[in-house]
Amino acid sequence: MSAHDQMRAMLDQLMGTARNGETNRYSVKFYDSKVCKSFLLGCCPHEILASTRMDLGECPKVHDLALRADYENASKNKDYYYDVDAMEHLQAFIADCDRRTEAAKKRLAETQEELTAEVAAKANAVHELAEEIGKKLAKAEALGEAGQVEESMKLMSEIEEFRSKKNRAEQEYRSSIPASTYQQQKLRVCEVCSAYLGIHDNDIRLADHFGGKLHLGFLAIREKLAELEKTAGPRQKELRKTGRDRDHEDRSRSRYVGGRELDRRSRALARSRERKDSTRDQRPTEDRKEKSEGRDREQRDRRRSSDRNRRSRSRDRSRERDRHNDRRRRSRSRERSRR
Repeated sequence: MSAHDQMRAMLDQLMGTARNGETNRYSVKFYDSKVCKSFLLGCCPHEILASTRMDLGECPKVHDLALRADYENASKNKDYYYDVDAMEHLQAFIADCDRRTEAAKKRLAETQEELTAEVAAKANAVHELAEEIGKKLAKAEALGEAGQVEESMKLMSEIEEFRSKKNRAEQEYRSSIPASTYQQQKLRVCEVCSAYLGIHDNDIRLADHFGGKLHLGFLAIREKLAELEKTAGPRQKELRKTGRDRDHEDRSRSRYVGGRELDRRSRALARSRERKDSTRDQRPTEDRKEKSEGRDREQRDRRRSSDRNRRSRSRDRSRERDRHNDRRRRSRSRERSRR
């Protein structure tokens, strides 16, 4: 995006669609059904999870910063109940994501070796301390980048205490199981974003996870949902009492439904990557053969050229010797004639 486009987007975000006095510039209004109401409140999962491992792709609804500005201005005078729409949207999304988390936990329980209750409690203690270290380390890095060095140093001192606790917990866990079992990676599912975390993951790996865009994106969605449930939850009951929920339900039916779409799109993206990888692996060898033949042809041409140059130099040297011998013979014949 050029600087001119960035300035235009900033003006749209601040002043809306009519920033130049053009009331008919946009054919789509913020209250149209094709506009994403979650985007108007800044919590559309398509936007938040963009460019992550769980990228949902482009939202089927319209996203426009100018329409968001129009909504923010219009909502000062009228209640559109879009926060209720956004709350139900995120509830459906998070509910399906939680189902994904439970399914991942069941798969781990089936594939990993079952531990006794005592050993499992010790393993969970190691996991919890490692996760706490990862969260604090990610926060310390963010504070350091923001210039808050003192707060970052305080967190680093807390991290050292947690590391010593983790080392003691690891010793207890290691002493309670055989050495061969300890070497096996024990996985755990992140409760926020459904990613897998290992008991042997180092601090940098955990900090990258907890400070990564995927985890922070899901965290932002869950925090926004908790906020909306406090503010829009009572208003949802009010909406139903007034008898206006029928139109609201009609609007919500045509909306994006949540994490099941994430499952579908994630599988589609995985299949697309697999097809690309297989196409790359199964690409016909004619290109490589042509390149190889081209290199061989160039080498033959270079050898022929070198041979020609060598023969040419040899002929030149031979002619030069012949001329030199002729000059010597003529010189000798002249000397003999003088005598």
